[in-house]
Amino acid sequence: MKRLTGLIASLLLTIFLYSPPMPAAEAFEVTDIRVEGLQRISAGTVFNYLPVRIGQRIAPGDTAGIIRELYKTGFFKDVRLERDGGELIVFVRERPAIAKIDISGNDSMETDQLLLSLKDIGLSEGRVLNRFILDRIEQELRRLFFNLGKYGVEVKTTVTPLERNRVAVGIEIREGVTARIKKINIVGNQAVEDEDLLEEFELSPSNFLSFISKNDQYSRQKLSGDLEKLRSYYLDRGFINFKINSTQVSITPNKQDIYITINIAEGDVYRIREIKLTGDLVVEPEKFYPLIHLERGTEFSRKAVLGSSERISSMLSDVGYAFANVNNIPDIDEETKQVDITFFVDPGKRVYVRRINMSGNNETRDEVLRREMRQMEAAWFSAVAVKESKKRLQRLNYFEQVNIETPAVPNSTDQVDVNVKVTEKPAGQIGAGIGYSQSQGALFNANISENNFLGTGKRIHAALNTSSANRTYSLGYTNPYYTIDGISRGFSLSYKKTNFEEVDTARYLIDAFVAGVTFGIPTSANDRLIFELELDATTFKLDNDASTELRDFQDDNGKDYLSLRPTLSWSHDSRDSALMPTEGGYQRVSGSFSIPGSDLEYFRVEYSNKYYIPLSKSFTLALRGDVGYGDSYGSTTELPPWENFFGGGRKTVRGFKDFSLGPRDSNNDPLGGNLRLVGNLEILFPAPFKLMEKTVRLGLFVDAGNVYDISDGNFDLGELRYSTGFSGFWLSPFGAFGISFGIPLNDKSDDDTEIFQFAFGSAF
Repeated sequence: MKRLTGLIASLLLTIFLYSPPMPAAEAFEVTDIRVEGLQRISAGTVFNYLPVRIGQRIAPGDTAGIIRELYKTGFFKDVRLERDGGELIVFVRERPAIAKIDISGNDSMETDQLLLSLKDIGLSEGRVLNRFILDRIEQELRRLFFNLGKYGVEVKTTVTPLERNRVAVGIEIREGVTARIKKINIVGNQAVEDEDLLEEFELSPSNFLSFISKNDQYSRQKLSGDLEKLRSYYLDRGFINFKINSTQVSITPNKQDIYITINIAEGDVYRIREIKLTGDLVVEPEKFYPLIHLERGTEFSRKAVLGSSERISSMLSDVGYAFANVNNIPDIDEETKQVDITFFVDPGKRVYVRRINMSGNNETRDEVLRREMRQMEAAWFSAVAVKESKKRLQRLNYFEQVNIETPAVPNSTDQVDVNVKVTEKPAGQIGAGIGYSQSQGALFNANISENNFLGTGKRIHAALNTSSANRTYSLGYTNPYYTIDGISRGFSLSYKKTNFEEVDTARYLIDAFVAGVTFGIPTSANDRLIFELELDATTFKLDNDASTELRDFQDDNGKDYLSLRPTLSWSHDSRDSALMPTEGGYQRVSGSFSIPGSDLEYFRVEYSNKYYIPLSKSFTLALRGDVGYGDSYGSTTELPPWENFFGGGRKTVRGFKDFSLGPRDSNNDPLGGNLRLVGNLEILFPAPFKLMEKTVRLGLFVDAGNVYDISDGNFDLGELRYSTGFSGFWLSPFGAFGISFGIPLNDKSDDDTEIFQFAFGSAF
């Protein structure tokens, strides 16, 4: 305030001192204008702001206004006018330019973020220093740190002169400790307990998980959201007249503890007496009532009423009434504490689609986009079909962005166009990567793929993957629209060489050449049937000290096999993300068998289910179940060893070494079995650091599972192994990196345990 008062006094003194120098108390005509004292600012800039032009007459009373206009630019700290005959001379002293901004002490916020906020209020390198802004700097920085709960923050600014009329601005920040919410008091609630109400809040007093969720840090925005949740809680339970009378937020003198008090008036509970439907019912009334999720005699619920209105609007928009409006009108009876709900339907005009226009697809053919559209031209407009069309276009993964607009056709009240605008991204990829896995050692992969070959939507790929245990070469081609109905067809060719001894299992090696054809049949937006037929040529090679079980299998079944193997699978995917899902699920059932007459006759059936339940904004409950069973039939004596199921390790039961669970051979090496049971429960949450919350995910887990050989009736659920621990996943720029610290809970003396497990270069 003292600085501001001084600057105002200086400005008034300057106007007073330098207005009179116009020599004669008489007006004169300006024949020329000259500016003196400029260093960085151009004369043209001054002329733009100068309210005087050549040929204009100036009276003595005009000088104060001229000086005032130049001061208002903020460029000058001193302005003076003189006259030399008909020439007007403008003397100026420029304000210094900001050469450097140094910020120190900001531990909780990045310097770049602070500089961006300061730039918005007029402070950045290269700009002219305006001392009025220094006070705003302190206010802005306090506001930013208050949002982080740093209510004891202190900000000190210094200005250091430099050569050539420049200055360095130093900003020293002392953040202080973060204030935490000590208690949230709700006053006036009679019908509902405090605990039930506080469960709805995002804000919370400090607890043992607050260091992750940050829910004990006060924020005005968060409190506003919690108050709206509180209001919704009551309105959804019949308290129509519920009110929030006041809200007080107080902080202790040491600025470390925050107390929040919310005063409410609950009112009475109202019940629904009548449900009415009126207006222009353009479809059969029978179609409306199933959408109204209300019952007579039940408590009034704003959520149920609004949901019913939205469902009716959605239904009408799906049959062409794009601009339907459904109003719910409550009629409250204060005496009986009952309410009548009337839904008034105003459908507007029925709308159909004139044209679907594509733009932005410079490489991708129109037909590739149009076959994904569920909204048709010349058909009634459907909001659901438009939304589904956008989702299908995004799933193609050809485009960075998909936007769909539905503007009305000019001079028409019953037509719209559907304008689809896409931003393409490179569909071809050439990549290589390295990684490391404890079970397979060093990993190397190289691949070339084109997901949108020549803009046709067809996919081709070639890949090489090697490790100490595996070497795989593969080629593939897929046409996702082999038929107009969306049935896909693909071909694949691969060679795989696997040394099972390198992964610490039984001592043998297989060489496998596989050629296959695949058909995919979509049955819904999230469901798909896949039929695959593979011709498999496998060579079974034994190590010199191979176990008795392996030698018996080779003696009974030979070492070179040719099999024809069909596979049928069904999958359902409703996850919101493939890498870091927070809700939805993925199910897959598959069954494969080698047809009778193959050198090996066997089958395998597998079921996998992953389900994600959001517990809060930050926490997700992940559930996973995995069951696999296989056996031989016909002349084959048992399930081939390389088709056995294995357990243990990061993808099944953590804390036990990869592939180590289950039956062992005569060499005491893991042999695998024909039945696998695995269950996982995990609580997932993002990293506590804001910069990494989208690429790092942490978890607390409990795993259970084992592998059995039940061909001889040997099955005991008591043999299930359990573990618990901590997991982490990082989607780094160099590839996925996963770790787990698993502690076995019931390991036996002959189990191979491994508390710390990790993999780099592949999904964990």
